[in-house]
Amino acid sequence: MAVQQRHQFKLSQPLEQRLADEAHRLREQAKLLPPGAVREAAIRKARQTETGLHLREWLRSPGLPR
Repeated sequence: MAVQQRHQFKLSQPLEQRLADEAHRLREQAKLLPPGAVREAAIRKARQTETGLHLREWLRSPGLPR
C-alpha cells in the first residue's frame, strides 16, 4: 500500500493580504470586461473575497468573546 505524501509549502503572505490582493485583482479584471455575466461573476467573487476578509478580521478582533 502506497503512503500518500502531503505537499508542504510556505506561504509568502498572510491570508488577509492574499484575500485583499485577490479582491483587488478581480475588481480590476471586472473593469476591463464588458457588461454581462462574466463581469458580474468577477464582481460577485470579489465581494465574496472581501466578505471573507472582513469575517476573518472580525473573528480575530480582541473584543470578540472566546
